[in-house]
Amino acid sequence: MENGKYQEYTPNEFPEVPPLIKHISSLEVAGFDSIEESIEEGNLPNNQFQSSCSHSPSSLPNGNSSSPAAQSDIELQFFNHQRKHSVSISMPPSPVGAHLTPKRVLFGGETIINNGTLGPAFVGKSKKDAMFHSQPIPKGSTFEDAMRNMNAAHHPSRRLKDKRYDSFKTWSGKLERQLTLLRGKSPRQTSPDENEAQGAGIENNIPVDRYFAALEGPELETLRASEEILLPDDRTWPFLLRFPISSFGICLGVSSQAIMWKTLATSVSTKFLHLSLKINLVLWIISIALIVTVASTYLLKILLYFEAVRREYYHPIRVNFFFAPWIALLFLAIGVPPSVATNLPPAIWYVLMVPFLCLELKIYGQWMSGGQRRLSKVANPTNHLSIVGNFVGALLGASMGLKEGPIFFFAIGIAHYLVLFVTLYQRLPTNETLPKELHPVFFLFIAAPSVASMAWGKIQGSFDNASRMMYFIAMFLYFSLVVRVNFFRGFKFSLAWWAYTFPMTGAAIATIRYSTEVTNIFTQVLSVVLSVTAIIIVASLLVTTIIHAFVLRDLFPNDIAIAISDRKPKPHKNWFQQLRHGSSESQDIESFLKFSCSDSKDSEASLRPRTSEGEDVNPQQSNDQLH
Repeated sequence: MENGKYQEYTPNEFPEVPPLIKHISSLEVAGFDSIEESIEEGNLPNNQFQSSCSHSPSSLPNGNSSSPAAQSDIELQFFNHQRKHSVSISMPPSPVGAHLTPKRVLFGGETIINNGTLGPAFVGKSKKDAMFHSQPIPKGSTFEDAMRNMNAAHHPSRRLKDKRYDSFKTWSGKLERQLTLLRGKSPRQTSPDENEAQGAGIENNIPVDRYFAALEGPELETLRASEEILLPDDRTWPFLLRFPISSFGICLGVSSQAIMWKTLATSVSTKFLHLSLKINLVLWIISIALIVTVASTYLLKILLYFEAVRREYYHPIRVNFFFAPWIALLFLAIGVPPSVATNLPPAIWYVLMVPFLCLELKIYGQWMSGGQRRLSKVANPTNHLSIVGNFVGALLGASMGLKEGPIFFFAIGIAHYLVLFVTLYQRLPTNETLPKELHPVFFLFIAAPSVASMAWGKIQGSFDNASRMMYFIAMFLYFSLVVRVNFFRGFKFSLAWWAYTFPMTGAAIATIRYSTEVTNIFTQVLSVVLSVTAIIIVASLLVTTIIHAFVLRDLFPNDIAIAISDRKPKPHKNWFQQLRHGSSESQDIESFLKFSCSDSKDSEASLRPRTSEGEDVNPQQSNDQLH
């Protein structure tokens, strides 16, 4: 087209079909949809032949017609490329739509298939003359997931048989498959997605780098946008998979309150409050019920979903909560009401301190070994949970009359607390700043010095100068956090906050113990203020927890932290850049075709290597660079 007008051709000037395309016939291509036949008169409908010839090159814009030889050649090419009548059947995109009435399909001429009825062009044709081409039914993951969810909604029993969670089960479904074969039934075939979920990230221990790379948030519980998980994220997981180890934080908060109310009722400096020990008894019974409930639930998780428990143990933050159940048991022993028992047997202390020793040998050894889990890499305020147990155990042992054991654990605790305190206090330049949601965890700084002051006072028999120094450190950290009101605004509720309540209760108990040694108005008022503050915090968390559990019903969401893959996500290809600038292969082909009709010099230039910017590299320059 030139100057807005179509260019007209004469028969002699008509553009010739390229030789490569001219000599290719559909009959010579293996597997092509055509049947070799002889050209017979009347093989095609007249109207189809006429409509095809009306658009053939023999009809030119100026009404000029080609020569008979050229016309016969064009007709021969036309008939060589004709196929037998093809009947296309529109299949439904899914079995759900199989009952829908098929739409009309128009073929060449007047051939119409309507509801399975052949049109007039097929009258008298044999069934062998027509080829039926069915369109494949799309089978994508979206359709399979939709059908699976629909079946699970209508059949709750099938939801329990979902095989996508087998990779986290203790027996991985192997026993169930063997029993199915013994009953004579064929096992259910798993989809590729389920097989991948069962095999990915299960055999090897996940390195700590993957947790930091795949997760974000205050307790590393939120999945990053570029990551994928092994379990389905479009539905609610089984309850045991959603039950985290941090649930023992509730036991820590309530059992520490039982100790505080016992201290308020029995301390000399707080006798003016006239408090009854019945409150201590009620809270102690509630604490036992909570510990039994939480421990039983988590024990079921260990038995049924051991892989999930193992992943929590390798989590850099969750591993510290494995000390929480044993600390809660120590709190129960310390807060036992006088009406229940006045002196506990020392054997209880030895039984409760054995798990602490085993966990500390493992975790403290990793801190010191300098491997992937060295302290400078995994240090966070939650590590105080692994420290404070030493001081709680020393306090219980000293109250039972033991001497060497409490000093042993006190020494271990004070040594590692100093190292952890310095590591967290300086915040190495390579470490990221703590997110805003993690600010309540700073109260764990108060727990260790508060309990340590009481433990050393119990070991020495008096609240001496060493105990007072540790108590003053705790008070300074406490008030340095309280004055920063904006530091604790605008964060989201988390179940792990319960573990941050017992440091405030511990600070109140240490203040009551200090006021017994130094009795005056200031220490007594300070004891009451800190005790009331701890009670309000625990009560607020209790109400919030009840609302999230029974009203909002989001207390136990899907635990994304245990479902990450040990494989790094595949980088997404930038298809837009490739379409914009073209791939290297397409550029090479384009250059070769561009210079294929030129001289040999240009052909050689088209084969030169290219730089990343797409420029040709001179061979002489490349040789100079090599030399």
